[in-house]
Amino acid sequence: MSIRLNPYLFFDGNTREAVHFYEKALGGNVLSIMTYGDVPGDPDHPMSDEMKDRIMHAHLKVGDADLMFSDTYEGMPYHPGNAMQIAIHPEDEARARDIFTALEDGGEVVIPLHKTAFSPLYGMVEDKFGVTFNVNVQE
Repeated sequence: MSIRLNPYLFFDGNTREAVHFYEKALGGNVLSIMTYGDVPGDPDHPMSDEMKDRIMHAHLKVGDADLMFSDTYEGMPYHPGNAMQIAIHPEDEARARDIFTALEDGGEVVIPLHKTAFSPLYGMVEDKFGVTFNVNVQE
């Protein structure tokens, strides 16, 4: 039996910006973006115009991997943090450097790219959305 897992990232009203940032930084392809306003509403619980513009679901394909995104629902708590990290394994050092540089734009380097005992090039970066990435070229 096989199972496929993927990261699902939540944001607080800036998912559209995040999806396009990762599309460019990771060289991905946006497959779909659906807003809360795209689905039929409940007349007993009307949505604000701002809520209708928030992203309910977005799907970004990066190589063989899938990243999914959503904005929190209006009034729900949002807690950015590093409880989940995303590991990226480019095949070559040049691509790793390009990805790392793109992700650090507006973010913060946690561990600079460097050679390690387990990788010819490894580094950790927290991007401008608070998501932490491990960039690791495998030997």
